[in-house]
Amino acid sequence: MHPTVVINIVGLTPALIGRHTPNLSRFAQKGCQRPLKTIMPAVTCSVQSTFVTGLPPRDHGIVGNGWLFRDLMEVWLWRQSNRLVSGERVWDAAKARDARFTSANLFWWYAMASSTDISVTPRPIYKADGRKLPDCYSDPPELRGELTRKLGAFPLFRFWGPATSIESSRWIAEAAKHVLATRDPTLTLVYLPHLDYGLQRLGPDHPDIAKDLGEVDAVAGDLIDEARALGRRVIVLSEYGIVAARRPVHINRALREAGLLAVRDEDGGEILDIPRSLAFALADHQIAHVYVRDEADIPAAHAAIERVEGVAHVLDRASQKSWEIDHERSGELVAVSEPDAWFTYYYWLDDRRAPDFARTVDIHKKPGYDPAELFIDPAIRWPKASIGWRLAKKALGFRTLMDVIPLDASLVKGSHGRADNPEQHGPVLLSSEARLVPEGTIDARQIKDLMLSHIFDL
Repeated sequence: MHPTVVINIVGLTPALIGRHTPNLSRFAQKGCQRPLKTIMPAVTCSVQSTFVTGLPPRDHGIVGNGWLFRDLMEVWLWRQSNRLVSGERVWDAAKARDARFTSANLFWWYAMASSTDISVTPRPIYKADGRKLPDCYSDPPELRGELTRKLGAFPLFRFWGPATSIESSRWIAEAAKHVLATRDPTLTLVYLPHLDYGLQRLGPDHPDIAKDLGEVDAVAGDLIDEARALGRRVIVLSEYGIVAARRPVHINRALREAGLLAVRDEDGGEILDIPRSLAFALADHQIAHVYVRDEADIPAAHAAIERVEGVAHVLDRASQKSWEIDHERSGELVAVSEPDAWFTYYYWLDDRRAPDFARTVDIHKKPGYDPAELFIDPAIRWPKASIGWRLAKKALGFRTLMDVIPLDASLVKGSHGRADNPEQHGPVLLSSEARLVPEGTIDARQIKDLMLSHIFDL
């Protein structure tokens, strides 16, 4: 067996590899670089599940970063259990081939309740008084203590939210180096999300992306050098490319105006009432699963959505088959945005009626993905003082909202989710082992087999 490290640099594309990424450019020149064809939806949980199973969403069941759990009638995003994924995982296939094989999952999604030997994933501590403390989960559990002592607590608030920075990706890379040195896994999966943040904030054409590229290149280059020094083969890949986003599409507002989406009042704010809604959309970047309660209401929901500006396709159950997303977890309809548009989760018609969590970072209460969480509301005159005051109140034990997130979706300048980006702006694969990588475009479904070929020299 040949130990292999797979580094997932989210948002990396052929167009972004160049003078601002000297380490990645050098790595590609010594090995190989190939365009990578992603799946639809091109979102983190779905693509990573395809990478490790070799299956499309219709088979592995991860139809997005979340979906409506119909038995609960609740939307859940960013779940952690690997038992949600169907299909043989790459690490199980490798273990069946050679019982000596071991694996480590460092921040790839669905890391909990997994058959990997080692896993580390974000896991905040939620206190009864409302505090959220940075932390992570590990298996074996003692690894969490080792990493915390060596690197400090996992920098959760640098991993997502308006304070995101290279610090979280650097922590993950250092954790990977520790695992390589102390556990010696045969396959190590590493997730470096830093580039994703700036691309969504600024868009792929903004000059300040050069700084983000340089930062992630330095972290990735150091990890590649360490892995190669330890005799590892290395694969670098990305899940999707991010394109310029110019049009937020408020799909739930259209459904509400059509009389299909219901809300209820909670202390002056409006909450999406899923059990009473005839139809609502779970917005997930450029894809939205539209859940329709009764079959008779599907035509009305379809009509309400397809006339919204910025919607490119509305897929019913039959047309979902050709997109390989026809799974029971998918919506009765799936909306796909135009290439320069993306879907918000907003369902209120007046910002004064927005729920209190709308202005906070809360990835579990919001019934859809909210990239506005990467920003501080520009209407706040003294943002640092405002945040400091809220943090001080929390430190003194007072309950307070970190309500600093804007409701202005036009701030977002980059998005993803479609699988048809131009090749230069789509995902990419690099490898230290050119002879093991076919010429031409690599399909996301081939990644599982490519990992196995790197390990077993197939």
